[in-house]
Amino acid sequence: MKRILFVKTSSLGDVVHHCPAVSDAAAALPGAAIDWVVEEPFAGVAAMHPAVRRVIPVKVRRWRNALWDPAVWSEMGEFRRSLAGQRYDVVVDTQGLLKSALVCRFASGTKHGMDRSSAREPMAARFYDVRHLVPRGLHAVERNRRLTAASLGYELKEKCRYGLRISMEYATAGAAPSGGAYSVLLTMTSRADKLWPESRWVELGRALDTPLVVPWGSEAERERAERIAGGIGQATVPERMSSASEPQFTRARSRAISSSKGSLAGFSGPNPHALTSAPIVTSNAPPDAALTARALPSTSASSRDAANGFSAAWRFSRESSESGR
Repeated sequence: MKRILFVKTSSLGDVVHHCPAVSDAAAALPGAAIDWVVEEPFAGVAAMHPAVRRVIPVKVRRWRNALWDPAVWSEMGEFRRSLAGQRYDVVVDTQGLLKSALVCRFASGTKHGMDRSSAREPMAARFYDVRHLVPRGLHAVERNRRLTAASLGYELKEKCRYGLRISMEYATAGAAPSGGAYSVLLTMTSRADKLWPESRWVELGRALDTPLVVPWGSEAERERAERIAGGIGQATVPERMSSASEPQFTRARSRAISSSKGSLAGFSGPNPHALTSAPIVTSNAPPDAALTARALPSTSASSRDAANGFSAAWRFSRESSESGR
């Protein structure tokens, strides 16, 4: 049995982008034991992939902000010992950053990663035993898939499959309206420069003829979601998981997306696309969106344009489903 460790730590979009590579590896190497090192808040996504045997949470984001705390150094040492305790045949870092390369070095096994010309941070290549050329101009999903195929020694033949599975047990109470169709407004982002103005969200919500759900993660996101929902009127701000467990919250939010009529996202992140066949409309895009997301409208699109685009996409999806296309 081949033992494989993937290192793809963050952020949410990057973690979801890696899922097709996991699907490829599982299909090409039946019976392989696949483990995944991922940042603690996104562990829930990795756990939703049925081919992943073990999810290994890492806390680099938290650790680097509290290096003065002896408890942090204790946690880091415990993580390193735990990772080194399992021997892997292949360790693959698809992140290509210094932080992920360092995590990769802690593991026991042959380390694979991108070469200097391919990695997002060229210095990361110094930490790998085997380096692979992966063209930078490819979409992020394709880069992950090619690196994984080269590292594990198989030809890439499979179609792109995210492979995520969402169980009913992870649905949050009150996360979605009971009965009937609803839509999800994904108003949160990882960077402030990606935020769509609240007034646009309110205008958009009023233009959509459907009940709405506005999920949130942090306290600041909850406050923003409540302001937007209050301005719309016909919108629900769900409760967060009572255990405040990030992985469980991620799965619960994913459940809400997968069951919805469709989603409207104010960012270019790919997570809704991997979770549902319902239409997704996004309202903005960073400069490198072509390498990380599907087709996106202009950042200057009005709320009415976004609403019309959402309605048109949903109608097309419904008509295509009914006609068997």
